Amino acid sequence: MPRVGLTADRVTAAGAELADEVGFAALTVTAVAKRLGVQQASVYAHVGGVRDLQVRIAHLALAGLADATAEAVAGRAGGEALAAYATAFRAYARAHPGRYAAMRMPLEPAEAASSAGPRYAATTRALLRGYAVPDEDANHAVRLVGALLHGFVSLELGGSFDHSDPPAEQSWHRAVAALDALLTTWTRPEDA
Repeated sequence: MPRVGLTADRVTAAGAELADEVGFAALTVTAVAKRLGVQQASVYAHVGGVRDLQVRIAHLALAGLADATAEAVAGRAGGEALAAYATAFRAYARAHPGRYAAMRMPLEPAEAASSAGPRYAATTRALLRGYAVPDEDANHAVRLVGALLHGFVSLELGGSFDHSDPPAEQSWHRAVAALDALLTTWTRPEDA
């Protein structure tokens, strides 16, 4: 019988907090049960095991990132929107490293479709409408934005920039400015 007051949402939130502290890869049902002060069976009454918990955390994380980026770009366009979007992306990843890692786990098609991933992608596409990117190139541009931001943030979170100058903050601003310039002057390979 499920414990009174314990819900799938509470279990997911506790798992997300724990993932941010110990890392997504180290997340276990046992650790979540311990954090909640319950037996493992109580957790299993609300989630179907570690994979289900991981998917729920990925959904929670995608919703958080989608909310943060949509709020950041609202009322902005072009370089201003890109800078706000990138700042929100980086801030979310830095504040929630375990959740950020959860967003990178492979999801089944139905799991991905029911997540906030499509909403997040729609925000990215809306951001691109402020640039010279033709509709037929939108997927390429979305992937480019994602690759640059994810690559930088992943290296930064992994400590890759900790032991060299200039500070990563300067490189971040230059990378976002370079991305803005590229999107502003977007050309198709056949046009180059």
